[in-house]
Amino acid sequence: MLAGSVVGMQGERAAELVGPDVWETCRELIPAGSVFAFLAEHREALFPAGMFADMYPSPNGRPSLPPQVLAATVVLQALEGLSDFETVQELRCDLRWKAACGLGLLDAGFDPSLLTYFRRRLGRSGDPNRLFAKVRQVVAATGVLRGKHRRALDSVVLDDAVATQDTVTQLIAAVRRVIREVPGAAEVAGRWCTAHDYGDPGKPKIAWDDEAARAALVSALVTDALNLLGHLPRQRLSEQAANAVGLLALVAGQDVEPAEGSDGADGRWRIARRTAPDRVISTVDPEARHIHKNRTRHQDGFKGHVSFEPETGLFTAVALAGGSGAANHEAAVAPGLLAGEQEQLTILGDTAYGTGELRAQLQASGHTPVIKPPPLRPAIPGGFTIGDFTIDSEAGTVTCPAGHTAALGRRHADGARLAQFKALCQGCPLRQRCTTSKTGRVLRVHPQYALLAAARRAAADPAWQAEYRRWRPPVERAIAWLVSGGNRRVPYRGITKNNTWLHHRAAALNLRRLVNLGLTRTSDGTWALA
Repeated sequence: MLAGSVVGMQGERAAELVGPDVWETCRELIPAGSVFAFLAEHREALFPAGMFADMYPSPNGRPSLPPQVLAATVVLQALEGLSDFETVQELRCDLRWKAACGLGLLDAGFDPSLLTYFRRRLGRSGDPNRLFAKVRQVVAATGVLRGKHRRALDSVVLDDAVATQDTVTQLIAAVRRVIREVPGAAEVAGRWCTAHDYGDPGKPKIAWDDEAARAALVSALVTDALNLLGHLPRQRLSEQAANAVGLLALVAGQDVEPAEGSDGADGRWRIARRTAPDRVISTVDPEARHIHKNRTRHQDGFKGHVSFEPETGLFTAVALAGGSGAANHEAAVAPGLLAGEQEQLTILGDTAYGTGELRAQLQASGHTPVIKPPPLRPAIPGGFTIGDFTIDSEAGTVTCPAGHTAALGRRHADGARLAQFKALCQGCPLRQRCTTSKTGRVLRVHPQYALLAAARRAAADPAWQAEYRRWRPPVERAIAWLVSGGNRRVPYRGITKNNTWLHHRAAALNLRRLVNLGLTRTSDGTWALA
């Protein structure tokens, strides 16, 4: 193992390596122009020891591996898409890895747990994404983005690292977790929970092809869950225990409903005939969600969001978010991706970013949206859309395709206004193309209707279409880079850890791109492109 000295809890490289210096003795074997060769040459400058000092504040300390070595290892791990064990094996056996991380030829590497330890310290620090931020500083120092005024936004579904669980499995797992985490819960479960042996993590042994047996099991498991929650001793709970109780309450209610002819008071329950919004799909990773990227493709996991500069091929920002909910929608995440930008930009995006709210925010920030507007959907196939109505917001009127005019009502809580044509629809010859309502058409006018209408007109311009078609596709290629090599599945549980992993992945891809563009360090210590 590489030797270390004590500076707080931060190890520093000792002068003596274990075996010959790989970079000095085997340099001709390391592919020139590769990330490995770049890190071997510039690792200490890219990741100086001082940038990790806040992660090791203890004055007592102990010897540890230098954080700059671990940082280089984590970047290569993210680039290659390897597990901790696979990463350490590469460090033991691959000259490229040894050179990049500064290990000697005979160095056996280190225990994989050190990578977990390093990531944990990163996650608990004030800047868990500092590796990405450091590479972004290098990007800024090179000036490669100077004069590049476009950013393309996109998202990708990333599969979770755990198996999706059915309702029975979730109920059993949640009860087991409460028994394990909450003081006194085991005694309560022993008295009140009889549907299953909760010491057995497997499913109950019933005739699963028997509908009555399945229904009886669901009723019994839900009753057990409610009994356990209702009889837990009153006490102050730790964070883990409180989370366990909350998760059990959630899974006991999200997928079940009273059986037909019951209100649940008699203990009869059934699997609900609907899917709960924001449904938890696994008690192992409660933050994973069902995701409908489109009407035909359904996945379980998280959403990765990116901002990408299409000319240079560099990620300017990334974020990992939950797979459902308004706060995790592309248009809601986009402002955060652009928050660090200092210049006025042209923002490219597909219809997911086409909301009136985001357009208003972008224009208020001085940006120009080149975002595909969402399609107008008629109430009747082939019938009229809102685009066929004449809306005069200043006069407060709406005129329908038949020439009838209705007043716009007051604004609702969401800012929308309604124009009611109900009486005007009676006997109208165009009614069959306009509405299926028996009482007549009611038109809902979005608070940013004028902005959306202007966007639809702009999108019909050939110049707009040429701009979109030229610069939008590169971000799709960037998404392909991001998920290649088995990286479509996240390696960890939860949003926080996987968000840091996504930043490491983007940092590694940016570094590779910079190296391909000729990244070097000049004699005066500045970063530049050859």
